[in-house]
Order: sequence, then structure tokens, then C-alpha cells
Amino acid sequence: MAKDDKLIDVLELRRTAKEVKRHVVLMRILALLAVILIVLVAIAYAISYFYDKFGSFTVRINKYDMVQQGLTLSETPEYDKAIAVLNADIVYDMTNISGNDLPANIDMVNGSHNGDGYIAYTFYIINSGDDTLTYTGEMNLENVTKGVDEAIRIAVYKNGEKTVYGKTKSNGSGKESDCDSEFLSSNIVMRTSTEKFASKAKDKYTVVIWLEGNDPDCVDNIIGGTLKLSMDFKITEST
Repeated sequence: MAKDDKLIDVLELRRTAKEVKRHVVLMRILALLAVILIVLVAIAYAISYFYDKFGSFTVRINKYDMVQQGLTLSETPEYDKAIAVLNADIVYDMTNISGNDLPANIDMVNGSHNGDGYIAYTFYIINSGDDTLTYTGEMNLENVTKGVDEAIRIAVYKNGEKTVYGKTKSNGSGKESDCDSEFLSSNIVMRTSTEKFASKAKDKYTVVIWLEGNDPDCVDNIIGGTLKLSMDFKITEST
């Protein structure tokens, strides 16, 4: 073989080796990008999943109180196992309504029973232990965007007794005319307590959440806003 032919063969071999190397590097880069894309999709899915799972309204009790004292949650008056966390179903794209249009029997259905423009959730807190207890509960605003809390209303029925809560008027002049009470603070809606909560006793709660269309702060600026609520219970005394 001529020297020129040998030289050409060597150059072609080197060129082929470089092409193979570039191909390997390219494949590695593409594989890395695919992994990154999968991770990003998984993160987005996880965020969506946990937001959906924990809902717009979550009820919790202290797990120690559940295990040691038998305080438990249930969506029905009867229960077959101790539960520490309950989650209401979400209402997407909630529109404003009037509180006067809510069903009269809204606190007579157990569990999630949302309607057009409102979230409704009924649950029970039960003393499944042997001791008589005193417990307290606190409802908190965990996440608010675009000032949607300015026009939100939250009705809490405790054993059939209804109280409507709303944020203080934006001009600071007190509670809204359709509310029984103002939010306790910028992030605390209300507190409740029950004393002498005997063994096997049950307290029934219904929580209803809606955007009050008659509120002056129910304006276009809050469109797309989000709200997440939680209600936490704990034992404060045991006898």
C-alpha cells in the first residue's frame, strides 16, 4: 500500500474515532437532559399531587393526643379507626356568591359536599378514650394570594350553631354586616374549645367557605387568588 493511502486510512480512522466520541458525548448530554426533564415533571406532579391531596381545607389533631388520649377525627358519627388528618375536596375556579343562597341544610351532610361556588365540609371530633377532656381548636389561613381573603367568608357550625367569620372591613371600621365575628388576626380565623368532653362524646363541625359577592372588596383584582385553610385541635386538659 502506498504511503499516501496509509496516511488517508489513519486520518479517516482518527476522524471516525472523533465522530464516535462526539456521538457518545451527545448521547450523554441528551440522556442528562432527559433525566432533568423527568425530575422537573416529577416535581411538578408532586406539588400538584400534594396540593390536591391536602386540599383547600385540612383538619388535624395532635397525634400524641390521638394515641395517648383517644381524641380522633371522623367524617361520620361512627368510626372504625383513629384518624389524625382529614382533607376536604377542592373547588377549582370558585366564583362569588351570596351567603344567602347557601342551602338551608348545608350542615346536615357528612364529609365533603361542595356546591356551586362554595366548599362545605362536615366532620366530627370524638373522644374515643376513657378520660374526660378539654380541647381547643384554631383555624388558620396558611396560604393566601392576591388578597382573596378580603372577600372570603367562613361559616363554622358547631353542633348546629352557626357563626360567620370575615376579615375586618378594609377601612378598619369593624366587621362586615353579614358576619358575626371578625378574623382574630391576619392569619387566625377563629378559636373554639369544649370543656368536660366526656368519653365517647362527639362534637360535630361543618365548615363552609365562599367568596361573598356583596363584599365591596370582591373585585376583579382577586381573580385567580388562592386560599388554603387548616383547623388544628389539641387537648389542653385531661381528668
